Amino acid sequence: MLDRIVVIGASAGGLEALRVIAAALPADFPAPIVVVMHMSPESPGILHEIINRVGPLRAIEVDRSERLKPGRIYVPPANVHLVIEPGRVRATRGPKENRFRPAIDPLFRTAAQVYGPAAIGVIVTGNLDDGTAGLWSIKKLGGTAVVQDPRDAMFPSMPQSAARHVQVDHSVPLSEIAPLLVRLTAAPVHEYAVDIPEHMQVEIKIAREEDPLKAGLRDVAEPSSIACPECHGVLMQLKEEGRIRFRCHTGHAYSAGSRSPKFPKASRMRSGSPSARCTKAVC
Repeated sequence: MLDRIVVIGASAGGLEALRVIAAALPADFPAPIVVVMHMSPESPGILHEIINRVGPLRAIEVDRSERLKPGRIYVPPANVHLVIEPGRVRATRGPKENRFRPAIDPLFRTAAQVYGPAAIGVIVTGNLDDGTAGLWSIKKLGGTAVVQDPRDAMFPSMPQSAARHVQVDHSVPLSEIAPLLVRLTAAPVHEYAVDIPEHMQVEIKIAREEDPLKAGLRDVAEPSSIACPECHGVLMQLKEEGRIRFRCHTGHAYSAGSRSPKFPKASRMRSGSPSARCTKAVC
């Protein structure tokens, strides 16, 4: 297996952020980089082409499975998640998380599971809080957590949320992320045994397209009084060191901050509220 992996999550404003990072990386960058940026299901899928025009590293769109190689940037096409497996990155059609597919959390959780202390997670500009749970997983399993300084971000919500809920190792302006990644990937990895929390294992299985109930969702969550905006089934409530998140029986995942305008607000979610139907195309 490769010594290091870098995973990057972005949303609103992310295209420009990724251009800045890719342009500043050296041609001999020693680790693979896997990127998820929120996009519409109708996106034309040109992210890899844009990245290829701005920097020396080759960007590859992963529509099935690709072997991870140092000095490569891997991105998803529209409407698939990317998950990490030993030595590979694979596209899946697992359920949406935080109303998105691709979502950041499945990528980060699977990178944490496979690479442990060798995983480096980076959250840059974006709205709401996708990526927070995934970055928490990377930190929990010994990896390195990096966020763009929210004061420097075009849309600060995602890095703010990550910094609020995760003990991040580095919070730096966008212009400093690429040099920081060069330093981090050059540092030795100190491996040690870490137990993977049961709920994280269940969510990783769901991202890899296992049936949520067979994966053990009932063992790590309790029924709530809220219906899933996507499929209208009962949402199961998970707790992750104080953070409240939800999954339904088909696997759709929501955090308290991932709501659409018609999804219950966080305060109402905690006390139980009527179901709501999401009208957004990316729900």
